[in-house]
Amino acid sequence: MSQTIINSSNLLADLRHVISSIPHDRLFLLSDSNVEAMVFPLLDDFFNEYNPVRIILPPGEEYKNLESLSKVWECLAAEGGSRKSLLINLGGGVVTDLGGFAAACFKRGIRFVNIPTTLLSAVDAAVGGKTGIDFNGLKNEIGAFAPAEAVILSTAPFATLPDFQMASGFAEIVKMAMISSPEVYAHILRLSEDNGLDLRASGFPLGDLVNFSVMKKAEIVEQDPNEKGLRKILNFGHTCGHAFESFLLKKGTPIPHGEAVAYGILVALILSNLRLKADSRLIHQYKSHILAPLFPPISIKCDDIDTLIDIMKHDKKNADGKITFVLLSAIGDPVIDSDTPEEDIRAALDIFIDMQ
Repeated sequence: MSQTIINSSNLLADLRHVISSIPHDRLFLLSDSNVEAMVFPLLDDFFNEYNPVRIILPPGEEYKNLESLSKVWECLAAEGGSRKSLLINLGGGVVTDLGGFAAACFKRGIRFVNIPTTLLSAVDAAVGGKTGIDFNGLKNEIGAFAPAEAVILSTAPFATLPDFQMASGFAEIVKMAMISSPEVYAHILRLSEDNGLDLRASGFPLGDLVNFSVMKKAEIVEQDPNEKGLRKILNFGHTCGHAFESFLLKKGTPIPHGEAVAYGILVALILSNLRLKADSRLIHQYKSHILAPLFPPISIKCDDIDTLIDIMKHDKKNADGKITFVLLSAIGDPVIDSDTPEEDIRAALDIFIDMQ
């Protein structure tokens, strides 16, 4: 599952190059109304030159659903889309996930290009070929492995993001460091001690960390495109993170994916201590140097634990009816397919709630 990843210093020039290198009959562009307002003005010359058919969705995880997917297919069909058409997904993780799945299915597959406009989608959703939608209240319940022809990474759209979205994306960078590089994680901890993780500070090495995270993910995906083994380590923090995300979305108080994963990492570290005897200092180090500077306490209570565990029981990563976690025996040493008894999950969630 090889993907062309372009670290772009000139988004318009690189987009022109990619479009010219992919034969197509019709050009479509999928985005959402927030991106339309904030990012489209950066690409006026592109729209004037290519005039793609625009498909604009409402923003937000709640629209990553069958209705939105159907809207994309209806527009592709109505505007003469064929198997030779090209779809550009310009947006955050909702757009690249949903757009990639729409492309994978339409006419049994059309080519698509991802241009992530959020830090989270740049280091997570846009790269790696996972596509899909939420269904029955469960995150990414329906989807397919379908790599983009190219992913164009540009920091230009990040200037339009609010701080909470920058923090959400940074959580995935931290995750990648924790599962793959003790050196990079130690570097992030030092940065936190120096400036409290000011992601917009002029000297903050965000570009280097983005490049580390994207290249590491691409390396893992190349070795295990369909998540049969190694790629499972990328789910660190996601079992409980997805449960938090789905639960709060149902409550009408949604949080960004990366923020949910950040809380899920803390739960996974607690479980790593309970199950694998990982050093308890990892829990407190992460809580004080990563979680506290970037995110407020989450509104989860003891009464919510039963519901959260029920959501986890439907996680697609489970095996033989057992809830499985990715845990850490140490930084850089992940353990996949860790069957985790329900009583341990309850204990970890109790500890997590007490730490808020």
